[in-house]
Amino acid sequence: MRLFLASYRFGAHYDVFAALAGNPGPIAVIANACDAWGRARAAAVTSELIPLRNLGFRPEEVDLREYTGRTAELRRRLAQFPVVWVRGGNTFVLRAQFARSGADRIIPELLAADALLYAGYSAGACVLSPDLTGLETADDPAEVRPACGIEPIWDGLGVVDRPIVPHLGSPTDPEGAGDEFAARLRAAGTPHWPLTDSDVVVRDGSETRLYTG
Repeated sequence: MRLFLASYRFGAHYDVFAALAGNPGPIAVIANACDAWGRARAAAVTSELIPLRNLGFRPEEVDLREYTGRTAELRRRLAQFPVVWVRGGNTFVLRAQFARSGADRIIPELLAADALLYAGYSAGACVLSPDLTGLETADDPAEVRPACGIEPIWDGLGVVDRPIVPHLGSPTDPEGAGDEFAARLRAAGTPHWPLTDSDVVVRDGSETRLYTG
């Protein structure tokens, strides 16, 4: 299993991502964490595609909304890519779209077979946690029903064994929601991955490592 999980894009560790990904090639971009953003969604997708192209990759958006009830087709589509890139936004919206499309089953299966590298940041990383409780301090679960047509789902995919808390001490989190969530987890003695925007968590095979800025 190969995971590259960040608070913001590559953090300070693009070299680590590049080593995991190998030579730049096709990369699937999943931007469904932005599905509640209306007209801003298109710009959010472009903000991922252009930097990846500049790095030599051939990014293509895979919009999970197009695969509701078409899980087998989504499996075939994702199997075409050696890397999937899952951007940030609202974790609860992303989780709902994973469920509606079957990505919440397909992606863990592909990861278990080491068929792809999963790279995700912010919501794209948090959705792999066992439980999403606590993220409501930063991401609004009320956005799920208007964007996805279902109620929020509070369990994550459980690919990683502890919560991921992004944006510690970051200007991308001016209200300090991530710091507050991390403090509650520390007080409860709950293991978690607290990430600044420079940090990344990487799993390569059976080894998981935190790279700090």
